[in-house]
Amino acid sequence: MGIELTPAFWSGLFQIILVNIVLSGDNALVIALACRNLEKRHQKPAILIGSAGAIVLRIIFVLIVDQLLQIGFLKLVGGLLLLWIGVKLVQGEEEGGDGVKAAGSLMGAIRTIIIADAVMSLDNAIAIAAAAHGNTTLIILGLLISIPLIIFGATLIMLLLNRFPIIVIAGGGLLGYIAGEVLATDPAYAEKLAAMLPHAKTIFEIGGAVLVVAIGLLLQRRAKSKKHAEPVDLAANGHGNGHKE
Repeated sequence: MGIELTPAFWSGLFQIILVNIVLSGDNALVIALACRNLEKRHQKPAILIGSAGAIVLRIIFVLIVDQLLQIGFLKLVGGLLLLWIGVKLVQGEEEGGDGVKAAGSLMGAIRTIIIADAVMSLDNAIAIAAAAHGNTTLIILGLLISIPLIIFGATLIMLLLNRFPIIVIAGGGLLGYIAGEVLATDPAYAEKLAAMLPHAKTIFEIGGAVLVVAIGLLLQRRAKSKKHAEPVDLAANGHGNGHKE
């Protein structure tokens, strides 16, 4: 199982790292979005665990990509899941906001990262497998080297999120766009869809982005109006109790 350090090996390793840097932008964004509402002390562990999970998933998917692509409607399910995750991330904090315990939020953030990455890694796996030319050692080495890059990317994006909240909406839109692409390219119906609807992939991509942002902002607005209504009710109850006493 020796590794031959030939020019071909180094070229392949460089390609894998480069492909993974290009493809990991959306993963870093998901990790940053999922961790932005956590307490400071929980952000680092969530980023580390989420990034490691992302890489492990990608290694598994690259190794079994041929079998995965044969499963009909897998992308359909994945695309719908990604739409739901995008909406949740645009919507922001869960109901209960400040009352959510950090430990529960940490697990929720990790779960979001793993599910989203599982969906997004399917297409990424194809590009990585092609760059590796079937060399398993290259795949694993290249992806492991990429872990710090994903962690750095997620940390940087999270710093930017605090300064520019508009990135959250842009990130949700990107997830919706990716979800649309995933939905439009399921091998079970992709050809029929393309025949029935010209430019189906583009329509689904743009539609997914718009849908995620629109629903996410609508739910966010509803949650805010509920929060504003609650103190009024509490004040009314307080007055009522005061009168009784």
